[in-house]
Amino acid sequence: MIDLSILPVYLTAVLALLLIPGPDMLLIASSSLSYGKKVGVFASLGNATSGLILTMLAAMGVSALIAMNPIALEVLRIMGGAYLLKMGWDCMRTKPSDAPEVEQSNSLAATLYRRAVISNLLNPKALIFFVLFLPQFVSTQIQATSGEQMLVLGLLLNVLGLLFNLFLVTTVGSLGQSLLKNEKFRTNQHKFMGLVFFLLAIWLLASQVPSVN
Repeated sequence: MIDLSILPVYLTAVLALLLIPGPDMLLIASSSLSYGKKVGVFASLGNATSGLILTMLAAMGVSALIAMNPIALEVLRIMGGAYLLKMGWDCMRTKPSDAPEVEQSNSLAATLYRRAVISNLLNPKALIFFVLFLPQFVSTQIQATSGEQMLVLGLLLNVLGLLFNLFLVTTVGSLGQSLLKNEKFRTNQHKFMGLVFFLLAIWLLASQVPSVN
């Protein structure tokens, strides 16, 4: 389904992209640090889920249609920023007494999963990334259609991204174990995540969305 001759170049490009710090890495790392490895794993799965959805949209050509509409991109950017601001506000107004017990993190893990999915889907830069990046590695030397090749390339990207994020969760989560046992930190962990969401909102609202025209 993909041209094996371009695979080494593609894998090198993916590795370089994974090593560049970005909003996804910040969200996953801060979730792992604040709430533990389990929550970080679910945030990683949320990121992978949104990546699979964007991959399918790119393979079907839907994301390209959206990316060529400046109004649609602007609406996505504003909605994404507003969503992140709401998440930040919700975290900030949470009382210290509501800090979750590490053993009772199921609902929190599900919440971070949903937040990771939605925040990535509402990020127009993520959508444009799939539109601009994947087609560069579509080959005319094999029989598979461009849509089929983009689907396989996107799936490979998401699998590698998930493995990288799980490694990040393990590393950061281990460093954060002592923090999770610190009562002072635990009473302020929601505020820490609130600051992260505010930073992500500012990053998204202040950034320029590239044009594909």
